[in-house]
Amino acid sequence: MEKLNEILSLIDSYVGGSQWFVFLLLGTGLFFTIYLKFPQFRYLKHSLRIVRGKFDKEGDEGDTSHFQALTTALSGTVGTGNIAGVALAIHLGGPAALFWMLVTAMLGMTTKFVEVTLSHKYREKASDGSIAGGPMFYMKNRLNMRWLAVIFAIATILSSFGTGSLPQINSISNSLFATWGINKILSGAILAVLLGLVIIGGIKRIAKVTSKLVPAMALIYFIGAFAVILYNYENIIPSFISIFRDVFTGTAAAGGFLGAGFSFAFNRGVNRGLFSNEAGQGSAPIAHAAARAHEPVSEGLVALLEPFIDTIIICSLTGLVLLSSGVWNKKFENRFQAADLEILAHPVDQSNKAELKDLRKDLNGRENDSEFPRFSGDLTVKDGAIQNNLTIIHARSIADHVKVYTRDNELYTGKIEVADGKVPELSDYYFRGRSLLHSAPLTTVAFTKSWFGRYGSYIVSIGLLLFAFSTAISWSYYGGRAMTYLFGVHTVIYYRIIYVIGFFLASFVDTTIVWTFSGITIAMMTIPNLIGILLLRKEMKSEVKNFWVEYASRFPGEKVPKG
Repeated sequence: MEKLNEILSLIDSYVGGSQWFVFLLLGTGLFFTIYLKFPQFRYLKHSLRIVRGKFDKEGDEGDTSHFQALTTALSGTVGTGNIAGVALAIHLGGPAALFWMLVTAMLGMTTKFVEVTLSHKYREKASDGSIAGGPMFYMKNRLNMRWLAVIFAIATILSSFGTGSLPQINSISNSLFATWGINKILSGAILAVLLGLVIIGGIKRIAKVTSKLVPAMALIYFIGAFAVILYNYENIIPSFISIFRDVFTGTAAAGGFLGAGFSFAFNRGVNRGLFSNEAGQGSAPIAHAAARAHEPVSEGLVALLEPFIDTIIICSLTGLVLLSSGVWNKKFENRFQAADLEILAHPVDQSNKAELKDLRKDLNGRENDSEFPRFSGDLTVKDGAIQNNLTIIHARSIADHVKVYTRDNELYTGKIEVADGKVPELSDYYFRGRSLLHSAPLTTVAFTKSWFGRYGSYIVSIGLLLFAFSTAISWSYYGGRAMTYLFGVHTVIYYRIIYVIGFFLASFVDTTIVWTFSGITIAMMTIPNLIGILLLRKEMKSEVKNFWVEYASRFPGEKVPKG
């Protein structure tokens, strides 16, 4: 299994995790932003009017309203990335990472507008009377590339498990266990039953649930976030200054001394932004295809709001919580994760700024001949204390006051074999000490820095539960529509059964390999979709022009932008 994970990680590094993939996504968004004359700014107010039903016509065909389609798509994008992903980006790239997340979202608004418009135009009616749509339909019906549509549909099914089902329930069960001590199998069983009850009703029931769930979970999260930001009001302006200052100076350093500056701020901000809003991936068009609309562009304008809500609003709130609370570059007592643990062969002087700068370069992979060799050999531990004279790195920071404990929480005595700085999977023992935090644990600590105190951590736990569960709901629909395209409507029930069973099993088994695999399948969805919409760029421009002509004829007294 470990060898398979290494192979998948290597493949992902050349595909979804590569620089060319990032630039393809950003480049497509930038191209359409210029080509369509900045629609994310010019059309925003009209998007809000359309989502309220202003452009609707009697007899518009579809299964959901504009708002229901928007909340269904949002429930698929607003997930653990908004809580844990932002914290990881800032941990690795500093405050400037948030700036690049926002830039990515701005460009993503245009990409989402284009992909939803074109997918909505070529949607079809399935044999059961429901509306089926998504990039695979324009690939087949307009581009005559059935093979490309098949690749996209297969990748969507695989991504529904790798993105929407397995990792989501794993995050939920771990959070519920850590916060309230709820048994993972129990939480998995209860939520699997609830998931089954929702998705068995198809898009109409899913839309009804998400149209209520998304506003509710956003409200809860907003209250908790604003409580932190306002409680630390004196840090609001300095937080904004740090975001923009570090973009231009390139000196941002997560953890004070082991951050990465400009390059990591850019890379981590862009990557987390793309992962969060899914612009260009082709998933949201599947949900929007079900919306009642006679003009594809009108639904594209509704979709334009998604990255704005998901990243510019929700991710920005999380970022301000982390920065204003001041926790992002402070060490806290915590239990170390093996994946974040590295042992250097020699001690590092934390008062020596030059040495810390060199260590930062080493951890970022910019030093060919490392001055900080990794430790190999036996760690000698007595009553929890490590006897060797060395340095332990955890979460990209030098760990302090480190102790080793047994699985029964007793001080450990014995030897631990270390190979090239890495310890074996922490099963019979674990390390504990003070270090930086990242991902959900960092956001959890930040939410306690308000009037709610320790109760603020419950908001994060509830947020993870609702965000992740709603993501699982939406992705079941995406996978089901892909099954409909490939094998017909009658196969969807079997897919849903397997989806729910996998959801339950992932609540108590390791899903690390699934996360790695999902990066590949996301790229398999995104690349064909981006190629398709670029090929149809002239048609997109024509659709926009025709839409505004009709809009102006229906509302003659209203000033409308030129296509």
